[in-house]
Amino acid sequence: MLNPIKFLLTHQFKSPKAANQNSGFTLIELLVAMIVAALVITPLLGFMINILSTDRREQAKSNSEQEIRTALDYITQDLQQAVYIYNDAGLTDIAGQLPPGNGEVGCADGGADKCQPVLAFWKREIKEDVIPVGADFDDAYVYSLVTYYLVEGNNPANGNTWSDAARIARFEISGEVPDPTNANNILIEADAGFEAFNLGGSGDLETKMGRWTKDANEDYDLNFGSLVLLDYIDKGTPDGNPPAAIGCTGDETRVPDDNAVDSFYACVDSGETYARVYLRGNALARFQPNDSDYNPNRAGSLFPTGIIQVQGSGSLFTR
Repeated sequence: MLNPIKFLLTHQFKSPKAANQNSGFTLIELLVAMIVAALVITPLLGFMINILSTDRREQAKSNSEQEIRTALDYITQDLQQAVYIYNDAGLTDIAGQLPPGNGEVGCADGGADKCQPVLAFWKREIKEDVIPVGADFDDAYVYSLVTYYLVEGNNPANGNTWSDAARIARFEISGEVPDPTNANNILIEADAGFEAFNLGGSGDLETKMGRWTKDANEDYDLNFGSLVLLDYIDKGTPDGNPPAAIGCTGDETRVPDDNAVDSFYACVDSGETYARVYLRGNALARFQPNDSDYNPNRAGSLFPTGIIQVQGSGSLFTR
């Protein structure tokens, strides 16, 4: 029979040795585990980052493509109402009557700021339900001058509302709607600065339309910051040939006739009230604003383009 005292003493002397035994990981084992984990996790993190980057890139491309299509659809509908489209010579003739020039907000032109008219035309548009006819109302037609601009810079002083890329702004002034029953009454006033074109005098239609001047007694009342149609338009002169650029043929003239403006321009035939418009966006500026210039080595899909061909539905005649 085992002596109880001997058993207790034996157990007492053995316990510290058992308690001091190391049942955890050694430092080398921990280091090896960390290295293995790093080798597994690092590629996974890289893979996830690449997926997120690709998704962001594809989303930017998709947004730009959709916005380019929408903007060109809008310009198409606008041009379809045109009765006269200015070619390059005509736009040069009236440029001094258009913004910039009278301190219009958001349309400074000089240095880092640019506000350049690109596409100008007169259109005949309907004003619905403006003329009282008994208990009802009738429609009226007015002439409007529409100009599309390529704008760079011109961000407000209180923050960068717009991207570092270019954008398109739309400027429009419309004529008045007189009261057909009272010559002294105006149902809708003309926009500030509006003056109708005059087909009198000598010269052909292009010459007469090029003589148009704004109302000398009124300045334009507008802020180009509220006239923006589309942001993230490519700017500057690309290094190499831009994708899907159009060339003007026959009686068409390039508007503006300036190779520095190659992301938004038109080929115009004033005599036929016809225009082809080219537009190039910049999706790269959405996620890489500090390095978004076009060059041939970058994916063309990041610079989506669109082209429209539009025939105006109206025309002007002169002797």
